[in-house]
Order: sequence, then C-alpha cells, then structure tokens
Amino acid sequence: MNEQEKEHLNALSHEIIGAALEVHKHMGPGLLEAVYEDCLMYELEQRGLKVARQVQRPIIYKGNPVGHPLFIDILVEDRVILELKAVSQLSETNVAQLLSYLKLSGLYLGLLINFNTAHLKDGIRRVVNG
Repeated sequence: MNEQEKEHLNALSHEIIGAALEVHKHMGPGLLEAVYEDCLMYELEQRGLKVARQVQRPIIYKGNPVGHPLFIDILVEDRVILELKAVSQLSETNVAQLLSYLKLSGLYLGLLINFNTAHLKDGIRRVVNG
C-alpha cells in the first residue's frame, strides 16, 4: 500500500470516527447495537460516504467457499470495515474477529467501535491487516 492510499484511509477513518462521535453524542451509551448501526448508517450517508450494512462475504478455505458467510456490520467506501459493539468492554476476541474479517476480505483497515462507553474515544480500536 502506497503513502497516498494510506493518507486516504486515514482521512476516511477520521471521518468515520467523527460520525461515530456524533451518534454517541446524541444517543449516549446503553442501547442495542442495532440502534447504533442504524444511526451510524444515517450519519455516514449524510456525510456523502458510500456505505453498506450487513455485507456478506464468503468464507474461503483452501480455495473453496465453505459454510456460512461472514457478515460485516458496515462497509465504508468498499475499503473500511466497521465492527460495532454495545458491550461493557472490548475484548481481544473482538479485535481478533475484526482482524479475521479483514484478512478474509483482503482489506487493510477496520474500526472496532463500542458504543457502550461513557466516552466513545475509549471504545474505538483501529485494526490493521498486515
């Protein structure tokens, strides 16, 4: 990945985090994940970003699709995976899940966002593949 592409992803992640902060400011913690997904989709769309929710990706094992597909909570600009949570605290399993999604999708950047925090900045983890 070249520097220009990294700069673009950094700017995109900054915009996504700004949208998530806006949602958290208005909704606060304590709601279901689906509520935050709805609100974040709206906020990202209002910012002119291309977004898709519950994006299915096949799981490829040894060159063959197997089992059930994985579901990406939100995919932004076909480049950044958002994995949303509304839990008491993020775990390393949550991080590992997002990293697996990145690897299986061939994407570089993901954001793990836990809306169930007093201050959203404490609930955001940036995950990079590679």
